[in-house]
Amino acid sequence: MSGPDQTQAPHRRKNILTGEWVLVSPQRTRRPWHGEISHPSRDRLDAYEPECYLCPGNKRSNGERNPSYKRPFVFTNDYAALLPETVPWKSRSHDLLIAQTERGVGRVVCFSPRHDLTLAAMSEKSIEDVVTVWQEEFRSLAADPRIKYVQIFENKGAMMGCSNPHPHGQIWAQESIPMMPMKERKEFRKYFRRKGGSLLGDYVALELQLQERVVYENRSFVIVVPYWAVWPFETLMISKRAMPDILQLRKVEKKDFANALSVMAIKYDNLFKTSFPYSAGLHQAPTDGGGHEGWHLHMHFYPPLLRSASIRKFMVGYEMLAEPQRDTTPEASAKILKDLPVIRFRDRRKTSSRA
Repeated sequence: MSGPDQTQAPHRRKNILTGEWVLVSPQRTRRPWHGEISHPSRDRLDAYEPECYLCPGNKRSNGERNPSYKRPFVFTNDYAALLPETVPWKSRSHDLLIAQTERGVGRVVCFSPRHDLTLAAMSEKSIEDVVTVWQEEFRSLAADPRIKYVQIFENKGAMMGCSNPHPHGQIWAQESIPMMPMKERKEFRKYFRRKGGSLLGDYVALELQLQERVVYENRSFVIVVPYWAVWPFETLMISKRAMPDILQLRKVEKKDFANALSVMAIKYDNLFKTSFPYSAGLHQAPTDGGGHEGWHLHMHFYPPLLRSASIRKFMVGYEMLAEPQRDTTPEASAKILKDLPVIRFRDRRKTSSRA
């Protein structure tokens, strides 16, 4: 018996990376919207901001002064969520009340000395410089035997809780493997032991064959709206060659990685003609010395916007109490993103004005 029409009927989809499910309700896209409208910032930023604690030469909140940096700049987070010298302890006063310390390191990575740039406005060469810094930090942090996982991520925009518009990301390195990578490790291992190959490698091959959710492809990376996407315009960037981490990137793969990051950032900005907010992060193999068979480098992008630059998706009610739910199908979102140009909307205006 044939299945339901996935463009019309409510159905559930399985996230093969975590084993969790998402409810897809495409018929709800026809409902009128009377919910909250969040207005995006339309302020144009200056290349240098005297009061910015991330700009070159400026003083940070802890009194230290940034160097006059010309390339990506890294420093230990002045308000890190993880601290390296926390005294270890465990608490199990009851079988239902369990806690233990978590030690680690927090870093801030300024992508550019310019206050007014984001990845979408940076050159691919400049983005490649950011990737180089990620590699340097990953190598350094992973060499510490206490560190079991290194999470590289970016929160872009006030809507995603970013406290400073200066282009930057973060790196949290800790002595435990966090829950999301732990779930993925479990699914990678299960698939590898059952099939003898990479779960994401086979998934990429299937997506390239179907061409229903592919947003962008270059020599080394594929960007898709995953079949199980929760957020309206969520995407997943996957290396074509299975590798555990960014230290394994060949020269051409590193360039292609920067290219894919640039294209995705530009397409997001072009979607609603705004500096598009998102949380994005690399998922790499844990650094605990384990084999981690089947692990496959990938990067998640979780943007909150739903219908326009001013309407966002909220995880409430059913999503908090039962399971994630989305209205627009991943296929519809992928088509929208795929059809967007790869020249940023503000740059297109500059080009047309010069013509």
